[in-house]
Amino acid sequence: MIELTVNGQSQRFDGDPDMPLLWFLRDELGLTGTKFGCGAALCGACMVHIDGTPSFSCITPLSVAEGAEVTTIEGLSPDGAHPVQVAWRELNVAQCGYCQSGQMMQAAALLAETPQPTDEDIDAVMSQNLCRCGTYPRIRAAIKRASGQEEG
Repeated sequence: MIELTVNGQSQRFDGDPDMPLLWFLRDELGLTGTKFGCGAALCGACMVHIDGTPSFSCITPLSVAEGAEVTTIEGLSPDGAHPVQVAWRELNVAQCGYCQSGQMMQAAALLAETPQPTDEDIDAVMSQNLCRCGTYPRIRAAIKRASGQEEG
């Protein structure tokens, strides 16, 4: 039996401990904000926080999350008031939107670690997340806005 906390709620799973965390979140808990992109930790669409650390849920076996606090986009701020979510809306960052939950989770982790990131900080961390639509300038501007460094 695997026990973990997801978005503040205790969860239990009595199944394959090697099942990717992504499928537990989506299929077992119905938290579909976390997306399947590549399945190989190359795109970042599946990004969640495990004990505050950004993690690729597509390659993370559920057993790794045993006893951990997992936060998905739904748990980042249930009312959408997290500074990253606000900035994303204000600057209309999303184009197709598929990668954006992973982008926001990565950005939130960056700001938690580096409250006033430079462009270089942003580029280094956000390079783990791909956007097929190329919204990178808007992503950077939104991160700057969320950090209080007005841009955009």
